[in-house]
Amino acid sequence: MSGSELGGRFFDAAIGLLERLRDEEAEGIAAAGTLIADTVAAEGRLFAFGAGHSSLAAQEIVYRAGGLALMNLLAVPGAVGVDVVPATLGSALERVEGLATAVLDSSPARAGDLLVIISLSGRNALPIEMAMHARALGLKVIGITSVAYASETKSRHASGTYLKDHCDLVLDSKIPVGDAELTLDTVPAPFAPASGVVTSALLQAVMATTAGALADRGIEPPLLRSGNVDGGHEWNARVFEEYADRIFYLR
Repeated sequence: MSGSELGGRFFDAAIGLLERLRDEEAEGIAAAGTLIADTVAAEGRLFAFGAGHSSLAAQEIVYRAGGLALMNLLAVPGAVGVDVVPATLGSALERVEGLATAVLDSSPARAGDLLVIISLSGRNALPIEMAMHARALGLKVIGITSVAYASETKSRHASGTYLKDHCDLVLDSKIPVGDAELTLDTVPAPFAPASGVVTSALLQAVMATTAGALADRGIEPPLLRSGNVDGGHEWNARVFEEYADRIFYLR
C-alpha cells in the first residue's frame, strides 16, 4: 500500500470519528456549552487541564484566536505536553497521587468555577484526582475522555475509578484503546493516532456552542481576535481589561 493511500485511510478514519462525535455527542456538546455559558454568566472562571499529549488539546482552547478569552490553562509542572527531559518523566508524573491536589490548592480556582479535564484514557491518578478534588472544592467538571478505556484497562488510581466517574458531564471522544487508527501487515505496531485532531475538534465544538449560548442570553461572548488581522491587538486589549479578574495567563 502506498503512502498516499495510507494518508487517505487516516483521513477517512478521522472523519469517521468526527462524524460519530457530531451525531452521538450532540446532546453532550450542547450541555457542555450551556454549563460553560452558565459559569461565564455567573462571573465564574474557566480552566482547562490535560497531561502529556492531552495537554495539547487543553492548550488549543487557551489564548486562542476565535476562542474564549476566559479559558485558562491549569498547568502541572512537568506534565504539560512533552516539556520535560526525559519525556517519560511526564508519563510517570501522571501516576503520582497527591500532585493534583497540591496543584489545585495552589491555583486561583475556587467554588463556582469550571474545569475542563482532558484525558484520553482517564485511568491515571493525575486526572482522576484532579476531578475528585475540583468537585470537592465546588468546581464543575467536564471530562473529555475515551470511555472505552474504562472497560478495557485497569485504573491506576487507588480508588479503582476513572475520570468519567468524577465529572458533572462527560464527553466520549470515541478514540479506540491504544489510539492508533491504522494497521499494516508489514508494520509490527498499529500507528496513526487521531486523538489530537478529534479531541481538539470536540473542544472547539463545545466552545462554539458556548459562544452561541451566551449570545442567546444577550451576553457578548468574550472572544479573542487574531493578532494578525488589523485591529486584533486593540480588540484583545479591550477584552483583557474588561475581564482582567478572570484571566490568569497574562500575569
